[in-house]
Amino acid sequence: MLIGYARTSTLDQKASIAAQERDLAATGCDKVFTEEVSSVDTKAREQLDAALDYCRDGDTLVVTKLDRLARSVGHLSDIVKHLEAKGANLRILDMGLDTSGATGKLMLNVLGSIAQFEREIMLERQREGIEKARREGKYKGRKPTARAKADEVLNLKRDGVGPAEIARRVGIGRASVYRILEDAAKVG
Repeated sequence: MLIGYARTSTLDQKASIAAQERDLAATGCDKVFTEEVSSVDTKAREQLDAALDYCRDGDTLVVTKLDRLARSVGHLSDIVKHLEAKGANLRILDMGLDTSGATGKLMLNVLGSIAQFEREIMLERQREGIEKARREGKYKGRKPTARAKADEVLNLKRDGVGPAEIARRVGIGRASVYRILEDAAKVG
């Protein structure tokens, strides 16, 4: 059985998800799992997990592109190991790659490593660009939101409000509340 998986990073990429679903259907996928979530999001990719759980011995998980599936070589390796343990394979359409054979497995590892290398180079260039902009005074970073709300946090604490409730009312994390209270205790 061919099982498809389609993913977009944001909700406004309707055309992308529709194109992936179309390509997966044209390939003959009997069932397609779709979701709209970033690959780097810490939130679990529930539909990917569901697709992997759905796979059985002899099945093939099909994706249109490698970047729709895995966030890193390690993540890709985990997915492939999970599929292999179930006796299932992976097919990536735009690469013409299928892990049912030794060559497909080798190519997947090589291409996955290249994709991760490219991403790391891109992030390195981004960091260098930010650092250059900082040196030139063009990039300041985001303003610290929690510190800007220190007076409000301290006033609520004086009124007897607990840290969790302060965090909820002010719209910052509880750790930030504790940090502000700790800093105020050092000064005061």
